[in-house]
Amino acid sequence: MKLLLDSTRCQAYGLCQEPAADLIEIDEWGYAQPIRSIVPEGSEEAAAEAVAVCPNSALRLVK
Repeated sequence: MKLLLDSTRCQAYGLCQEPAADLIEIDEWGYAQPIRSIVPEGSEEAAAEAVAVCPNSALRLVK
């Protein structure tokens, strides 16, 4: 499973980082940056939560 970010949709709310701190970091301007695109085993639920809380649908999961 991959976690993909459409950086053009990110509006720097930072909500995605809380449930998936091992997958997403926030840059100095508040924008999300994936730490890794491949979701490690055991982090699928956190990745799905990060996708769900993004108000601009900037994140998505693909198999």
